Amino acid sequence: MKYDPIDSSLFKNNRKRFMQHMKPASLAVFNSNDVFKTGADSTMPFKQHKDLFYLSGADQEDTILVLFPECPDPQHREVLFVTETNEHIAVWEGEKLTKEKATEVTGIETVYWLKDFDKKFFEMMTQAEVIYFNTNEHYRQAVEMETREDRFIKKTKAQYPAHTYAKSAPIMQRLRAVKSPLEIQLMQRACDITNQGFRRVLNFVRPGVTEYEIEAEYLHEFISNRSDGFAYTPIIASGNNANVLHYIENNQECRDGDLILMDVGATYANYNADMSRTIPVNGRFTDRQKQVYNAVNNVKKTATELLTPGTLWKEYHVEVGNLMTAELLALGLLDKVDVQNESKDWPAYKKYFMHGTSHHIGLDTHDYGLLWEPMQAGNVFTVEPGIYIPEEGFGIRLEDDVVVQENGSPINLMADIPIEVEEIEELMNT
Repeated sequence: MKYDPIDSSLFKNNRKRFMQHMKPASLAVFNSNDVFKTGADSTMPFKQHKDLFYLSGADQEDTILVLFPECPDPQHREVLFVTETNEHIAVWEGEKLTKEKATEVTGIETVYWLKDFDKKFFEMMTQAEVIYFNTNEHYRQAVEMETREDRFIKKTKAQYPAHTYAKSAPIMQRLRAVKSPLEIQLMQRACDITNQGFRRVLNFVRPGVTEYEIEAEYLHEFISNRSDGFAYTPIIASGNNANVLHYIENNQECRDGDLILMDVGATYANYNADMSRTIPVNGRFTDRQKQVYNAVNNVKKTATELLTPGTLWKEYHVEVGNLMTAELLALGLLDKVDVQNESKDWPAYKKYFMHGTSHHIGLDTHDYGLLWEPMQAGNVFTVEPGIYIPEEGFGIRLEDDVVVQENGSPINLMADIPIEVEEIEELMNT
């Protein structure tokens, strides 16, 4: 891995908290992700299952974690299975986890080779009554392919039909929604790397550069700072491309007088940053661009202050909608009649600001979180209002990542990333 070693206390504590939520006489199993084929003998770069990483820190393929807090054999209360490494694998694929290294990374004392899984798992299942399966129940998931986890569940149900089945997802959503101080440090590192990429781009952009060249500048800076690259497919949208919310072609020339909306974030140690900034191609905003930009920034600043313990996610978005409505009226994009005649299901402001303002972020860009429960300290949210005006040929989105605090304003992990009009113009013209 490119990132620096992580203190295994993070993973030990995560396992401890998960096991505190488990039913009596139960065990839980977490599988690594598949290695996905692209054709012939080629594969996509491996990305670890975020739940397995959260609980173990093990960051390689063909890995299984078993948690069995009441196991009669103390050695089997936390067990990690990894692929047996050897000199041949070391030559052809590089270093893999030895048993000793796996213990160092994860804090798990009992490590077996994966080839022994079926035998050891049978032994543990004869001592357990309940098994937790790790199904994907994220509110935005749309998985159409069978995963390694799906195959494991199917096989286990066939082999052990008399056991009771339970879900890991509700526990994981609750735990992962609240970040520990060490997690926040890792997220801050991802945001700092994103900051370095953005400042590099501010010195690079000028009329005539292409969106893909800007994307390349970010990637250079990210990789140079121990990131694995982009946290998600980057959006580099110049001119009217910014009015396509998930524009990812990034293949157009940036023209004098246009704006560039950039939705980009680095990943570091599997933790993600999610930043949006909008800058002028020629280094100077027009008066109209500045007017709309400041309106978006005003909404972002006020919305950030609303992220406090006890706030309900749905009510928060209603209030942000009211803030945006006031700004759109002031900009002349809406009038009072538009607001008076608006639909309850699709308020007038949605014509120019059609997406949500905040989502959880962490190991996933759209991270686990309990949207139906009040916000609490340790939640990390994006704040990303935008105004999109196809008829004027530009769109503006601004986005930071913030940590909800027990008292006072949220901590902005992107506070050092330039955002004010004057900052942007000064940095682009010096």
